[in-house]
Amino acid sequence: MRIVGVVGAGQMGNGIAHVVALGGHEVVLSDIAKERAEQALGIIRHNLERQVNRELITQDEMDKAIARISITDNLAHMKDADLVIEAASEKENIKVAIFKELCETLKPEALLATNTSSISITRLASSTDRPEKFIGMHFMNPVPIMKLVEVIRGIATSEETYKIAREFVSDLGKDVAIAEDFPAFIVNRILLPMINEAIYTLYEGVGSVEAIDKAMRLGANHPMGPLQLADFIGLDTCLSIMQVLYEGLADTKYRPCPLLVKYVEAGWIGRKVGRGFYDYSTEEPTPTR
Repeated sequence: MRIVGVVGAGQMGNGIAHVVALGGHEVVLSDIAKERAEQALGIIRHNLERQVNRELITQDEMDKAIARISITDNLAHMKDADLVIEAASEKENIKVAIFKELCETLKPEALLATNTSSISITRLASSTDRPEKFIGMHFMNPVPIMKLVEVIRGIATSEETYKIAREFVSDLGKDVAIAEDFPAFIVNRILLPMINEAIYTLYEGVGSVEAIDKAMRLGANHPMGPLQLADFIGLDTCLSIMQVLYEGLADTKYRPCPLLVKYVEAGWIGRKVGRGFYDYSTEEPTPTR
């Protein structure tokens, strides 16, 4: 895996590019908007500087990692990649369009991976010209800090692709959890229904935003309350995952809370826009309900 492409320069994409470059690979970071890729490079630099200040890496390691990253707004620049990891929005139609364009460019032996947190690997693989070379690599957010990567095989994924993916993830210093190709895999199959239930608790007036988050932080020893975590993930992403669970498993217990739907419709999708269950326009976030 000498050259690794990363498609999508958002929170997940820049985190993946960060750890892959630090792991010694050349990285081509692509986004439909080149200015977003440029901004992502600035975020990567800032996060690497924090690691240097904490003595987690050396200045030399940081400089070499930055030098390994190039940015583009053209997927044709992925033509020499040995592996491309898609980290675009959690919407199947967007991902499929990216894979179709990539397959026109990639060399035949290149592997394709998706960072989807919920969508069927088998179904995504079927939209490509190389389902046997397709695999799920679900990195956790924030990628430079979180140790886990879920690796998910589609029904057509070859044993060779699976072994290469496991080795690649391990070489990045991450721990692997193998998940079957079921909606939302392991982490989000457990985590998102909890967040959705917390939103129902707010919707039904059982507690306020502050009370619900405090209850789970202090009563269950969670490092972050579920509503604060939802804002961090992005309410649009939370809704997409719940919809995948609801439609994929046909069980009413996965029905997205109407309040979650309303917040997404209002554009109040969390920290990335400055408002969700908390208002982030002030130094100290304040609950919105």
